[in-house]
Amino acid sequence: MRVLMVAPGTRGDVAPMAGLGSRLQELGYEVAIAANPAYAPLVVASGCEFRPLPGNLTELIKRPAPGAKATAGSLLTFWRKLGEYMDNAATGALAAAEAGADVILANSVAPYAYDIAEAFGIPVIGAHLQPTEPSAAYPPVLMNSSRSLGAWGNRIIGERAAAGPAPYDAPSARLRRQLGLPTESRAAGERRRRKMRATILHGISPAVLPRPADWHSGLVMAGYWWPPVNQGWGPSPDLQDFLADGPAPVFVGFGSSAHLDPAFILDATRRAGVRAVVQGVEGVLGDDALGVGSVPHEWLFPRVAAVVHHAGAGTTAAGLRAGVPSVGVPVYTDQPLWASRIASLGAGPEPIPYRKLTRVRLGDAIAQAVTTASYSERARVLAAAIAKEDGTIPVAEALRNLPTP
Repeated sequence: MRVLMVAPGTRGDVAPMAGLGSRLQELGYEVAIAANPAYAPLVVASGCEFRPLPGNLTELIKRPAPGAKATAGSLLTFWRKLGEYMDNAATGALAAAEAGADVILANSVAPYAYDIAEAFGIPVIGAHLQPTEPSAAYPPVLMNSSRSLGAWGNRIIGERAAAGPAPYDAPSARLRRQLGLPTESRAAGERRRRKMRATILHGISPAVLPRPADWHSGLVMAGYWWPPVNQGWGPSPDLQDFLADGPAPVFVGFGSSAHLDPAFILDATRRAGVRAVVQGVEGVLGDDALGVGSVPHEWLFPRVAAVVHHAGAGTTAAGLRAGVPSVGVPVYTDQPLWASRIASLGAGPEPIPYRKLTRVRLGDAIAQAVTTASYSERARVLAAAIAKEDGTIPVAEALRNLPTP
C-alpha cells in the first residue's frame, strides 16, 4: 500500500511524520512524504520518498524580540504571504498525489488533501500533532492562549474558530474547482466529516493530554510519533567536553518560532546560576555556556538539568520523554496549550508568554525549574508512562481498516 503523508509546515511538523513513515515502512508500507524542500534530507534519511511542497514557512513565522509590536502593514504582509504559502502547498500536494498514492495522511493545516483524495477516489486520514477538534476540555489552539473559557465557552468558541476564515480556505476552493468537484467550503467539509465521525489520528500522548470525553469515536489519541534517529550523527568534541566539564547545563532553544539575542539568554541563565547550551548560535559563549546548531533532542535532553523552549508540540514531547523539567515560553497557536500542560502536570513552572518575556522572569523560572525537586519527579513519572506507548500501532490499525472514500 502506498501511503502519502502531506506535511506542510516547519521541521516540527515534518520530523514526527518522517519517524512514523520510517516505522510504517518497516511494517511493509510504501511511504512518501510531501514537505518543503528544506526537509528533503530529513525525509530521505528516514527511508521515505520525498515529494516537494514549494515554499519555506520558517522565516515567515519567526517572531522578533519580546516586546516588539507588529504594525498593521506587517500583519497584512504576513497574512498575504501565509496565503501564498498555503496556495503553493496545495498545488504541491496535488502533484504529490498525482505521483501515486493509495491513501493520504494529512496534517492539520492541509485540509485540501481531503479535496484531492475525493477527486482521486482514495481514502484520507487526518494525522494531527495538535488537538484542533473543538472540545470543552481545552481552549481553541487558534486563540494563542491557554486561558480556559469554561467547558461551554471552550466548546462554543472552538466551534466558531473552526468555522472561521483560514489561510487554506482559498486554496481548497481553487482545487475543488480545478478538480471538477461540487462547491463546498473547507469549514462545511470539516462539519460533514465530523458528522461522519471521520478518523483523525493524533500524535499526542494521552499521558500528556488525556482524550477529551466529548470527542467522537473517530478521534484517536495515538501517542507520540518520534522523529527518526540519525544514525550518522555524533556530538562535537566541544559539546562533549562542555557536558563533562561541570554540572548538567540547561538547554535553551526556540526552534523556528523566535530568535533571541544570546546576550538576553545568557543574562537569564547567569541570573539562575546555571550553565547553558544555547541553540541557534554556534561556538563558545563563555566558561558557562556553549552555542550549538542542530542537536538531536533524544540525545541531548537526557543530559541536561532542564529544557527551556517555545513549547512546540515536538519539543515539549522530547523534554517530557527525557524526564527533565521544562520551562515553556509559548509564542503562538498550540504552544500556550503545551506550555500550560507542562505546568498542570507538575513538570515545570508556570509558562512565560513570549510577549512578556524578560531576562529577570526567564532567569527566575529557570532557577525554579532546576531547584524544585517535584518537577524532576513528575517529569520522570511522565517519561515512564510515555515510554510504554507506541503511537505507530493505532496508525497501522487505521490503515488496515480504511474507510470507503
